[in-house]
Amino acid sequence: MTVSTATGAYIFGCSGQDLLPEEAAFFRETRPLGFILFARNLVDPDQIRRLTDDLRLAAGHDAMVLIDQEGGRVERMSAPHWSTWISPLDQVRTVRAAYGADAARRSMYLRYQVIAAQLLASGIDVNCVPCSDVAHAETHPVLYNRCYGEDLETVVDISKSVAQAHLDAGALPVVKHMPGHGRATLDSHLELPSVSADHADLDQVDFAAFRALSDLPLGMSAHIVYEALGQTGPATTSHDMIRLIRDDIGFGGLLMTDDLSMQALDGTVAQRSQRALAAGCDVILHCNGEMAEMQGIAKVSGGLSDAACRRAVSALALRENGVSVDISAAIAELKTLL
Repeated sequence: MTVSTATGAYIFGCSGQDLLPEEAAFFRETRPLGFILFARNLVDPDQIRRLTDDLRLAAGHDAMVLIDQEGGRVERMSAPHWSTWISPLDQVRTVRAAYGADAARRSMYLRYQVIAAQLLASGIDVNCVPCSDVAHAETHPVLYNRCYGEDLETVVDISKSVAQAHLDAGALPVVKHMPGHGRATLDSHLELPSVSADHADLDQVDFAAFRALSDLPLGMSAHIVYEALGQTGPATTSHDMIRLIRDDIGFGGLLMTDDLSMQALDGTVAQRSQRALAAGCDVILHCNGEMAEMQGIAKVSGGLSDAACRRAVSALALRENGVSVDISAAIAELKTLL
């Protein structure tokens, strides 16, 4: 079966390293668009391949399987089976200081070619990068060194390289966190950040980064309030902010929410899902694998809209365009830069 409007407008997690019978039955019934994996789900490449095969079999189609493999602090897969990395910001700054901007761009391309190839070898075909938020002096530590720079040009340049590395390998990038999370001084996993910067500053820096990346196939929303735009709730559930992402930024790809189990949002996860879809998000992302919460989301969310279905089909087709990556050669070249 292929993606259609009968495919669920949600991406779900699962509880452990093996798909439970009750999870398989639920996924067969609800046909999620995709799944997301975390450290709780991962042991080694063979185990992950079995799990991803089981997830796709249960969903009844070649579902996308996502992960957050940024490298550095957000690194779900690590030694001994996979490469480990310094933070993205540290790599960009180190290589740029030593060899210049072109070398920094190349080093990040190589880094994410290796990551993409390692993910694909385990059956994971979507990575939640680039993290295209522009860092500021006030950026919360939970995000700061996951960014690529404190200026628009660097962030856009590196983001394009990171995204292209995945696409060249046949994996899909997810640009995040739209329309810009870099000015947040709170951790949105725990509470709702509110930004007071004026509209002109946001438009010229934070929003501009995503405008330059608007042709990417997948995007993720930000749980953040922009006071200057008259917002009182997070962008994820704001019709005006989703319209800004579509019209002002020009993003035409599939837009998923950031994880709806994060505490920046109020209400139940089912209520959050309803608000996000009503605001214009295409797909709900729910990560913790809690069955009761997933059941509530599936009940209120239903299948993909016609527009979301078209965007999903277009994005998924890009998986077929990849070429094999010589991991050893990429690592050897990267070492000369690091």
